[in-house]
Amino acid sequence: MNQVRPKLPDRQKKSTHLHACLTLLLLGIALVFPPVSAQGAGGPENFTALADAAGKAVVNISTVKRIKGAGPMFREFHQSPHEAPEDDEFNDFFRHFFGNRPPHDFKQQSLGSGFIINRQGDIVTNNHVVENAEEIVVKLSNEKELKAEVVGRDPNTDLALIHVKAENDLPFIELGDSDLLQVGQWVVAIGNPFGLDHTVTAGIVSAKGRVIGSGPYDDFIQTDASINPGNSGGPLLNMQGQVIGINTAIFAGGQGIGFAIPINIAKNVIKQLKESGQVSRGWLGVAIQSLDDSLAEYYKIDKDTGVLVTEVFAGDPADKAGIRPNDIILKVDGQKVVKSRTLSKLIADIPAGKQITITVLRDGQAKDFPVTIAQREDQKVADSSRPKADGAELGIQVAELNDELSARLNVEKTEGVIVERVEPGSKGAQAELIPGDIIKEINHQVIKTVKDYQQALQKLKKGDAVSMVIKRRHMGFLVIKLIK
Repeated sequence: MNQVRPKLPDRQKKSTHLHACLTLLLLGIALVFPPVSAQGAGGPENFTALADAAGKAVVNISTVKRIKGAGPMFREFHQSPHEAPEDDEFNDFFRHFFGNRPPHDFKQQSLGSGFIINRQGDIVTNNHVVENAEEIVVKLSNEKELKAEVVGRDPNTDLALIHVKAENDLPFIELGDSDLLQVGQWVVAIGNPFGLDHTVTAGIVSAKGRVIGSGPYDDFIQTDASINPGNSGGPLLNMQGQVIGINTAIFAGGQGIGFAIPINIAKNVIKQLKESGQVSRGWLGVAIQSLDDSLAEYYKIDKDTGVLVTEVFAGDPADKAGIRPNDIILKVDGQKVVKSRTLSKLIADIPAGKQITITVLRDGQAKDFPVTIAQREDQKVADSSRPKADGAELGIQVAELNDELSARLNVEKTEGVIVERVEPGSKGAQAELIPGDIIKEINHQVIKTVKDYQQALQKLKKGDAVSMVIKRRHMGFLVIKLIK
């Protein structure tokens, strides 16, 4: 029997056709963009397997340090790093009750974390966890306690390698590749915050390449995985259970902001500590700074061109090779550098005694200099004795830097004239010059003395533009623009 289909009105036909088209369109979208899974939307279902496997190689580190010259009660009253003045009321209080007896030494206990990197019992942690420790005790995941010895420490990266002797092979964690990390990737931190053994926290990589002012080789991974006191030295893990960072620092009062040393930086340090107990780094002998927009405009180059040499230390490799202040380092052995942090790490990894080629931009021309790298020493500063003098152009008073001025204004001695005073409402004040600024150049003319400063300004007519390269404490080099 044939089924008779009712004839639809034209309007209903159009509605049915539209509905069919929409259905096909939504089906196509679903095929191109499949539904987000629960794991993709909210992260992995759990971290149980990862925490169980990696946690066996995470250790609790307790140390005993001897603090000289003050007991804990006296220390509570003086939290400042500076000595209390002689007329301080607390000094009077303690002298009244205890006389002039020297305060006794006392032992301070502290806790940290670490992780085992091989079966033989080598453990990575932070330098600040074990620094100056008289006794180090490592507690394994099975609650067994072992005494540890320091193999080597590196304060510059806040890394340390310690060792324990065990009767049997120890569980260890594989080291990963931190260069493969991406912002937004899941990570897990394991440690002993506040002494709470084997605490597991999870989060994401919030940022990479963070500089927080903790040392010359800052290049931290930022994460929102909870890191608290006691986590220091513990591992930051990727989802494969590999160590991609060493948990090191937190921002005081900053919830959800923690920092870890990338494992790729730590690998070379750990290797050297294992082999010799110390870290040897290359030394070029320059102070450097990345180019910002104002400096790039001043030197008429792109800010990603290279790294500015702000100072060359006498007798060091760069000086011997002929590199000068205001040179812009473009390449190291053909490898392009655009950030000061990158250049510092690159030079540090070059062994002392090796000859390299430094390519610099000088007066618009690229030049190559063969340089023999030395071993890194404490950072040096140029030291010269200059008499005091005055200048009053532009509403500022300048002087040549001497010991008295550098101490009074809390700046390092270096070449250039220092701004002692800025007249309120003057052109210097409007350009935001401040006392303590060190004028290094005026319109590309190097300024070493007050006479240089005065001659540079005398060449300019009223209404001419003045561009000053200054060095400002805690900020590096800046370009200040004003009109004479």
